[in-house]
Formats: sequence, structure tokens, C-alpha cells
Amino acid sequence: MNSDWPVLADNGAKIEKERVTMTTTSKKTAKTHGFKLGEAVVYPTHGVGRIKAIEEQEVAGFKLELYVIFFDKDKMTLRVPTAKATAVGMRKLSEPSVVAKALETVAGRARIKRTMWSRRAQEYEAKINSGDINQIAEVVRDLYRSEAQPEQSYSERQLYEAALDRLVREVAAVNASLESEAVKLIEAQLAKSPKRSKAAEVEAEAEAETDLDQEEAA
Repeated sequence: MNSDWPVLADNGAKIEKERVTMTTTSKKTAKTHGFKLGEAVVYPTHGVGRIKAIEEQEVAGFKLELYVIFFDKDKMTLRVPTAKATAVGMRKLSEPSVVAKALETVAGRARIKRTMWSRRAQEYEAKINSGDINQIAEVVRDLYRSEAQPEQSYSERQLYEAALDRLVREVAAVNASLESEAVKLIEAQLAKSPKRSKAAEVEAEAEAETDLDQEEAA
């Protein structure tokens, strides 16, 4: 017998639901996923959180075992069925070697596609919510601007800050450091990145403004 169960996020009045499939054998398979009480984990659309409880709830006559994950910075609690944690993209923190690779990515040359900003923005958002630390690092690298470069547009800034926040939280968690220390580490890597030419920056800025004008006209 199969039934659909929601993944629930509760931050006061807000309830977020994502449909996932649950089977009556989930209780047996839940023990094989390897997530422990008190462990820091990464949830794709919210970043780093910590399992504060593993509880059992009864919904429509079915007993459902849930990971209760708390995201301290957002003051939000997410409940994820233990049998579907992996299926919805929940994972352990990255290994130090993976974090080191992500930091190398941040220090690399920005790769900007010659496509409309609206399409690039969708791609950046998808990378941020992928839960993949290297894809998030790519967004930070591509949207970073030094003080000597043209300022980011509002939408660019929003995406950059979202990606940077996700990266900072995981780097800090893996290194067991303060987030402020993780920020300094990432900024030091960004300072090493090759600077884009002034012409490329002006072209990108003009393109972003054109896209914005088109969106406002629509």
C-alpha cells in the first residue's frame, strides 16, 4: 500500500509542503539512511540545518517517522520522512576535500553565458537550490564583483547573497568555525579570481538593464 506524505516546514504561521511517496516498509528502511540525532545535514532548498529530533507521528491512521531539522539562522523547522530523506536530496555535510574543491572553484575565472539574464537567473537559482556545494560555488564565482567592477543589479545581488549564504554555512559547519571566519576564507579566494575585462562587465550590465526594461514593459 502506498500513500502520499508531505514534507512539512514550520516557521510559525508558514507551512511548506512537498509531496513525496511513503510506503508501509519505510520504518524498516529508515535505519539504513545513516542520519543521526544532533547531526548537521544539508537540505537542498534550505542549506545547513541540524537534526534536533527523530519523532513518530500518526497521519490518517499511518505511523510516520520523521527527522525534525532546525535551521538556526532562518528560525525554521523542517520535518522530513526518514524513509524519503535521500530521495528529497537531504545529505550529510561535504567532506573537507569537497569543500576545498568548492573554494578552488570560487577562485576561478567567471563563466558568463551569452544568454538573456532571465534565463541565467533561473539557472543560478536552480544551482543554489541543488544542494551541490560546487554548483553553489559556481554561482558565487560568476556573480561576484570587486569594488573596482560595476555594481551588481538588484536581482544579481539577491542571487549572489543567497549563494554566498549557503556556501558560508556549509564551509563553517565543515570547518567547525564561525560563519564570519568562513566569510573571510571565501572572500580571500574571491580576491584571487581573475578579473573580468571592463568591456565584458559593461556589456553584461547593459544586457541586464535591457532585460529588466523588457520585463517591466511586459
